[in-house]
Amino acid sequence: MTENRWAELLRGDRTQYGMWIASGNAYSAEICAGSGMDWLMLDQEHVPNDIRSTLTQLQATAAYPVEVLVRPASADPVAIKQLLDIGVTNLIVPMIESADVARAVVAATRYPPEGIRGVGSALARASRWNRVSDYLITADEGLTVTVQVESVEGLDALPHIASVDGVDAVFIGPADLAASMGYLGRPDTPEVVETIEKALQTITACGKAAGVNAFDESLARRYVDAGAHFVLVGADVTLLARGSEALAARYNCGTRPD
Repeated sequence: MTENRWAELLRGDRTQYGMWIASGNAYSAEICAGSGMDWLMLDQEHVPNDIRSTLTQLQATAAYPVEVLVRPASADPVAIKQLLDIGVTNLIVPMIESADVARAVVAATRYPPEGIRGVGSALARASRWNRVSDYLITADEGLTVTVQVESVEGLDALPHIASVDGVDAVFIGPADLAASMGYLGRPDTPEVVETIEKALQTITACGKAAGVNAFDESLARRYVDAGAHFVLVGADVTLLARGSEALAARYNCGTRPD
């Protein structure tokens, strides 16, 4: 297997800007894959995605020069195993609040004796059904693991989480963090923003790549200045929602007299 391209980009100097694929739809994923964005995140946590719909999105985006991360709904090792077997090479795992949980996530991505990933390469798209002859030997090297910290508890353990071997990057989730801090629905509150900036600096000081979600451009650029190396700056469903609303407003739709 060739070296993981996303791992190379995380070590590089240029900020990587990405977008969320939250429609659960391969057609939308392919459209966005050709947009010129650096990376996409296929979501299973808040999106009607299952293993089959995620697979079709992986297939639809494979021909495009964009990096693809997949977020499972949880750190469940069975779900992680299934994603790896269908060919996911970059994971972003939500709601990590301790170094022990981060280590468990890494173990779920590694074959024994380093981890607990079940061996089913003969059945798996990841190995091209054993057409990649050295897959079992090289698979661990071809993966990246990003853990998502999005609570006060997670922030308290952040230096320990970021120091876990096998964790390539740490991503801060502003929405849940804001809620955990008592600012539900207000991730742009100054206290939350300042906390995120400090978290990004902590991650970078631990030698790991720092990421964050920021749809507001001014916030995104502020977080880049604070050390964010990869930033999620939009979502397919948000672009469609706001774009369709703007189109309707332009033609005064819904306001015409009968």
